[in-house]
Amino acid sequence: MSDVRHVLVLPDRDAAEEVAEELGQRFGIAEEPQLVRDALAGEDDAEDAQWLVVVEDPSARLEASVLDAFAAEYEGWLETP
Repeated sequence: MSDVRHVLVLPDRDAAEEVAEELGQRFGIAEEPQLVRDALAGEDDAEDAQWLVVVEDPSARLEASVLDAFAAEYEGWLETP
C-alpha cells in the first residue's frame, strides 16, 4: 500500500479553510489537511496567492474525480501530478 497525497488548489484562504473543514465532514478524513499559501510566480501581493489544501490519503480511498468536483464547488481544482 502506498501513501497518496492529493493537492486541492483554491482561490483564497477562506475557501481553503472551508474545504479543509468540509473534507473531514464529507469524506471522513481523519488527519487534518495542511493549508499552504502558494504565491503566483513574480507576485508579491497576498491577494495574488492561491491556497493549497494537502490531503494525505494513506489507504488511497479518495477518488480524484470526486475530489476535483468537490474543489470545483469552491472555484478550485485538484492538482494532477
